Amino acid sequence: MVTKSRIPEDTHHSEDTYRMVIERLSELEARNQELREELRQSKTDRQYLETQKVRYEREVRKLRSEIEQMRSPPLIVGTIIDVVDSNRAVVRSSAGPKFLVRTSQFINIDDLKPGVRCTMNQQTLAIVEVLPSAFDSQIYGMEVETRPTETYVDVGGLKEQTIEVREAVELPLKKPHLFEQIGILPPKGILLHGPPGTGKTLLARAVAHETEATFLRVVGSELVQKYIGEGARLVRELFESAKKNAPSIIFIDEIDAIGASRGQETSSGDREVHRTLMQLLAEMDGFDNRGDVKIIGATNRIDILDPALLRPGRFDRIIEIPLPDVEGRLAILRIHTKKITLADDVDLLALARVTEGKNGADLSAICMEAGMFAIRDERPSVTRSDFERAIRKISADFDRNKVSQMASIGTMFA
Repeated sequence: MVTKSRIPEDTHHSEDTYRMVIERLSELEARNQELREELRQSKTDRQYLETQKVRYEREVRKLRSEIEQMRSPPLIVGTIIDVVDSNRAVVRSSAGPKFLVRTSQFINIDDLKPGVRCTMNQQTLAIVEVLPSAFDSQIYGMEVETRPTETYVDVGGLKEQTIEVREAVELPLKKPHLFEQIGILPPKGILLHGPPGTGKTLLARAVAHETEATFLRVVGSELVQKYIGEGARLVRELFESAKKNAPSIIFIDEIDAIGASRGQETSSGDREVHRTLMQLLAEMDGFDNRGDVKIIGATNRIDILDPALLRPGRFDRIIEIPLPDVEGRLAILRIHTKKITLADDVDLLALARVTEGKNGADLSAICMEAGMFAIRDERPSVTRSDFERAIRKISADFDRNKVSQMASIGTMFA
């Protein structure tokens, strides 16, 4: 009996022990897995810290290098006058005097050209760096990046003028071989003149749309600057930018602002305007070749322009943009009423006949006013009576403006 009772007790004790060992092994395995995960995470963190350390060391070296550069004395800005050989050049410093200096071995000899700006060491005056050519921010604002939407089709009543403009501006840029075949030089520039509102700027916008050349637009008054030499500098940089981006077209609107005939200067402002004009004359037809740079000028006061500006070689073609005749007014009315819903009683030919003396801007205003009358009455289309009312309104506004101008002139002489 004693033996029979001991066997189950030992068996039960061994099972508990075995179970405890298994549980302990499971705990150790779980702990081992946690330690492995912690070790893997530690390795990842260590790699990240090493990467950050390298990045910060690089940043520290960069900052120290910048500090050393900031501690170094400033460089002198000069202009290269002549290149003697691969190691020497004649440079005019910003202070004025000229120096024969040596060049750094890290500078490309092809970059050393007369007129190029450079920086020089203060002590040895050696050329350290060649500076890129820089233009005034106002010059970059003159470039037309987005082409206008107007085309030659939108220019009404100016068929002959459009042909002359295309022959003088567009054809030399697109088909230069035709001029080489004949043996003549293409026109360098054209001048558009005529009463206000006849389409001079519109024609220039059409040229900008049709050609793939760089188009730079400037108003003559923008070249008139406050300080001495600034206007001439703008003109010089304008043509340099045009040469750099050739083929290009320079459109100078209201050129009479700087191109007035030179006479007896009465003030320093007049003398500065004349300096700007002389720079413009030199750039248009001077000693240096202008290349594929075409000029379009526009003015409604050709009578006051300087004769040197009007001579061939600067403006080879002087194109008059007159007031439109009946056919021209009809073409302009068709262009401006192309998107307008017209009633059946509207006769554009009759409207063209009764608008004698009106320019393109007047006809555009008449179409807009006629549409406004229809909108005011909430009608779906524009009728003949709307156009008649618009013509009377535009004519009355013009007469009132003319009367007020005459009254102001009378007051001035009173």
